[in-house]
Amino acid sequence: MKDLIVLIRGAGEMASGVAHRLYRSHFKICMIEIPNPLAVRRGVAFCEAFYEGEKEVEGVRAKSIPAPERIESAWEEKKIPVLIDPDGKKTRAYLKPDVLVDAIIAKKNLGTEINDAPLVIGLGPGFTCGKDAHIVVETNRGHNLGRMILKGAAEADTGIPGEIAGYTVERVLRAMNRGIFRPQKAIGEAAGKGSVVAMVDDLQLVANMSGVVRGLLREGIEVMEGMKVGDIDPRGKRESCFTISEKARAIGGGVLEGILYWYNS
Repeated sequence: MKDLIVLIRGAGEMASGVAHRLYRSHFKICMIEIPNPLAVRRGVAFCEAFYEGEKEVEGVRAKSIPAPERIESAWEEKKIPVLIDPDGKKTRAYLKPDVLVDAIIAKKNLGTEINDAPLVIGLGPGFTCGKDAHIVVETNRGHNLGRMILKGAAEADTGIPGEIAGYTVERVLRAMNRGIFRPQKAIGEAAGKGSVVAMVDDLQLVANMSGVVRGLLREGIEVMEGMKVGDIDPRGKRESCFTISEKARAIGGGVLEGILYWYNS
C-alpha cells in the first residue's frame, strides 16, 4: 500500500494539507501546479518551493523540480517533488499514478477526467462520483467537512467563506480594483480593524476586523477586482499562520480514507 503513487493537482493550502497527510502515511507524492500560483496561505503552501527552491511545512519538505524525470531523485531525498504542469498530461504520462487527487479547489472541474488514473478523487464542488471522479471529498466547513462521498457530489459553493470565531466575509481580503499587489504587513503580523494590510496600486486595502494576518499574496502580483488577496484570522494566534488548518487536515483525512477504501476493498 505504501508504494502507491499519488499525483496531486495543485500545491496551495488545501492541496498541501492533503500532501502532508499522505506523505506521513508513506505514500509516494508528486504535486503539479500552474505557473505563478496564487496561494494566499503561503506559510503552509508547498507551491512556495517554486520561489524558494524548497518549502517546509510541519517537518515535511517539498522541492521544486524542472521536469518529471527528476521526481525519483526528490523522493530519494525524502522530499515531495513539485513541478509546473498545468494540465498534468506530461507528469501523468511519465508517472502513471495509482491515484490522482484534484486539489485545485476552483469550485469547478478544470479538466480532470475519471480515466486519468485508476482512482481519481475530486475535492469539493465541480466533481460528481462516476462522472469525473471515483470519489469526492466534501470541502465545505460544517458537519460534513472531510466526508468521503461515494455517490453524488459535494455541496454547492455558497460564495460565503466558512465561519471562524463568528466571522465570515469580514476575514477575507479582496482587491478593490485591478492593479499590482503590495503587502504592507507580513504573514503572522497582527492587524487591527482599519489598519492598512496592503496596497493595490495606490489604493489601501484595510482590515475589516482585528486579528493576525494568516495569508497574503506575494508582492508584485497583478490582481483583479474582487480577487482574494489575503486572510485575517480573528483567533489571533501567530503559530496558526504556519501550521496546517483544521479544514485542510480534515480534507486530507477524507482523501486518505478514500484511498484506503478503494485499495482495501
